[in-house]
Amino acid sequence: MRIFQHANYPFMQWRRRAYLITAALLLAGLAAMVMNVGRYGSWLNYGVDFKGGTLVQLDFNQPVPVDQIRGATEAAGRDWEITNFGGADEFIIRMSKFEESLGQTPEQQVRQALASRFQPTEYKIARIEAVGPKVGDELQVRALIAILCSLAVTMLYLWVRFEWRFGVAAITATMHDILITLGIIALMGNEVSLGTVAAFLTIVGYSLNDTIVVFDRIRENLGKPRHGLTYEELLNRSINETLPRTVLTASGTLATLLSLAILGGPVIRDFALVLILGIAIGTFSSIFVASPVLFFIGNKWPTREKRVQAAPSHHARQRVERTTV
Repeated sequence: MRIFQHANYPFMQWRRRAYLITAALLLAGLAAMVMNVGRYGSWLNYGVDFKGGTLVQLDFNQPVPVDQIRGATEAAGRDWEITNFGGADEFIIRMSKFEESLGQTPEQQVRQALASRFQPTEYKIARIEAVGPKVGDELQVRALIAILCSLAVTMLYLWVRFEWRFGVAAITATMHDILITLGIIALMGNEVSLGTVAAFLTIVGYSLNDTIVVFDRIRENLGKPRHGLTYEELLNRSINETLPRTVLTASGTLATLLSLAILGGPVIRDFALVLILGIAIGTFSSIFVASPVLFFIGNKWPTREKRVQAAPSHHARQRVERTTV
């Protein structure tokens, strides 16, 4: 990335503009979550993995309007959620209840509901997934515990390797990535499944890795003579020095994920989409969130090195006293 080899962008001066972008995304995501409560009954569109129930995937021989399928199920007295899955000939039916009714299996229920408008040869049932409501609640709790544990271990690692202020800044940037990605998922109405949780754990690792690279350069530059550089200018130099690596890593990863999203099919598409959002937002936060938070903490609670530099030395005080006398 020779184009960024001698980069000197004023990232720290642009941080207030980044705050506005972050605030707008957070507010939009929060508004979407509030609207989802009335639409899905929860902040997010939880899938069968978390809500419990039965999921049936239908593959038709040719594109079919989703309204025709809804009309057939409603005529049969079935209150099911039906959505497109990938192409115009693939659909997902979600049944809220896990229990089989009247001794019928989910496949029998679906075929009976569609019999009024579709012949059995016009479609096939590609898969059926069923999860009990208690299992769904347990999976929600375990997913939250997994994310919180990863953040706690990372905080401890950064505290030992760097300083506590680096750990706080890195966790703040990671929480920023998770919250904004969740908000965008809520805004798009994408389903949250176990694959989504796996994608979030991957985002945590990627975002922290990118942030640690910047922090490592900051720590290295802090140990060198500053030659009149302020703390803000030193942070800005560190970000610019790691910019080629940041852009190269992010662009290479995003190219792979875009291939997965386009060619991987509907099963892997949501997972790839979450990763694309998380990596793009994580790259943004390593520059415009982690370092500004570190700058804020450094100004509020200066390190011992900065306090010693700010205080006059013993010889300087003696010279002042002799001059005064």
